[in-house]
Amino acid sequence: MAVGNVSVPDVIYPIDGIKLSATAAGVRYKDRDDLVVIEISDKATTAVVTTKNTFCAAPVRVLREHFAKVSPRYLVTNTGNANAGTGADGKRRAIDICTALAEKAGVDTNTILPFSTGVIGEPLNSDAVIAGLDNALANLASDSWLAAANGIRTTDTIPKLASQKN
Repeated sequence: MAVGNVSVPDVIYPIDGIKLSATAAGVRYKDRDDLVVIEISDKATTAVVTTKNTFCAAPVRVLREHFAKVSPRYLVTNTGNANAGTGADGKRRAIDICTALAEKAGVDTNTILPFSTGVIGEPLNSDAVIAGLDNALANLASDSWLAAANGIRTTDTIPKLASQKN
């Protein structure tokens, strides 16, 4: 399928042990998917790569701390606000989101990795993210890759997605 001048695969193959969802939480814009939750099987092997920059966003600091302790079970990404340049308040908001998702999913808070993308220097509307978690969890599915790719777009005009059968 063509989106603009770029092709999105006609078939997007699921990955065993991965479920995703995208929902409109109202982080920055109304009626736009801006919250993506990804559930990872507890049997999965994971790795993470982050910036080496010492000035990094609150979610990066939190995910580094969490990943150093245990393997992730959930990734939670909001768009519209990068939660960057927000100091201790931004870190508290990222932790609040992780804690809320952990409670709802019945897992340890350290198994949640937060991600944010969007405007820098503004407080994140963590209440909106937390309010959207129930819907995101209820709609987890192995075939929601395109929805998730669209849900993490900020200024991109097309989803970035590739798929290959093993």
